[in-house]
Amino acid sequence: MSANPQQARKAKVFRPVVATSNDLATGAVVFRHGDGTWSIDIGRAEIAETPEDGDRLLARANADQDACLIVEPALIEIIREGGFVRPVSLRELIRATGPTVPLPPEAYAHL
Repeated sequence: MSANPQQARKAKVFRPVVATSNDLATGAVVFRHGDGTWSIDIGRAEIAETPEDGDRLLARANADQDACLIVEPALIEIIREGGFVRPVSLRELIRATGPTVPLPPEAYAHL
């Protein structure tokens, strides 16, 4: 019996990821930096290059959630384009580039 090509799936290739979340105080979309801080700047985000690094990054992000700094952390795939970092998915690109409605300046004051 031959395998059905429709059922055969290739193993997903790991892409570099960053941790994203929402700031608990303001709701702003934030990214975790290597020094443990969070800000709206995806360009400074800590990048996990392997699945194991991604697991450790998510564990640190979850610890930040437990400390009530952020809510619902997640890892998102990124692409490096020259000196820039951007999310792979359109949804995350929209989240990274700012809200589609204006927020008051004080929403970003401490970020």
